[in-house]
This record gives sequence, C-alpha cells and structure tokens, in this order.
Amino acid sequence: MMAAISTLIVLMLALCVTCADLAAAAVHYTGISDKELGERKVRCYQDIDNGLWGNSCKASPTEKENCALICVSPTCYDSVYGSDPLEEGEVDLRRGREFKACIRGQMQGDRLARAKSIAF
Repeated sequence: MMAAISTLIVLMLALCVTCADLAAAAVHYTGISDKELGERKVRCYQDIDNGLWGNSCKASPTEKENCALICVSPTCYDSVYGSDPLEEGEVDLRRGREFKACIRGQMQGDRLARAKSIAF
C-alpha cells in the first residue's frame, strides 16, 4: 500500500514539473516569424484578390495593403494604424515593426493562455 502511494506521489510530481516546463516554454517562444507573417499576408492577398474583402480593398496597392494588415490582425491594425492608415506611396517602417511586435505579443499571449489552461 505504501509503495503505491509513493509511486502516485512521484507520478504527480513528474506531471507538475512537465506542466511547469510547458508553461515556461510558452513564455520563451518568440512568436511569429517573418516567414509566418509573410505566409499569412499571402493568404490575405489571395482572399482580397478573390473579392472576399470587397472592391475597396482592390482600389489601390495601398488599400490592398491596409486590408491585408487588417486580415492578419484586426486588433494590431487598429492599435498601430487605426487612427492613421497607410496613405498612397507611404512606407512606414517604424509602424511596420510595431505591427509585427504587436502580433508577436498577441501570439505569445495566446500560447501562454493555452499552456496555462493545460497546466491547470
């Protein structure tokens, strides 16, 4: 009987350590890579080209880019570009980096929440 209880305690401790490692790994994950972001944008461009976002998104390259950014992450688009969308011919590297950082934070938060739900 005592051996069974000891084995159960060891298994429970091992499970706790595994869950803690899973949560820690989620915290250290850097988020979306440039490749993943590019792949998402390509899928969004395809949806725009197929008319799923309406004709206004096809009106100009800049409108298409704004729509693609919204498609990738409406929350991050609103946070970074919402009050001042890209204008024709504008290239804003600073806001582009902010957008990517926002997405990384969003994904990291999502992964952390999933890891916590698994661990607890």
